[in-house]
Amino acid sequence: MARIIALDALITVSNRLQPLAAAVLCLMAAQLITASCTPEPAAPYAARVAVVR
Repeated sequence: MARIIALDALITVSNRLQPLAAAVLCLMAAQLITASCTPEPAAPYAARVAVVR
């Protein structure tokens, strides 16, 4: 649904502003993709926890 709204908005923008609108949409998509990724730990296995059995 959001994709259709974004495409409709891009089509209705004048020809002069279409590259700018496309760039803004790409930046928004890239921000959403990077926000959904989990950050990698600074050092693997940096925190060690004692296991009690």
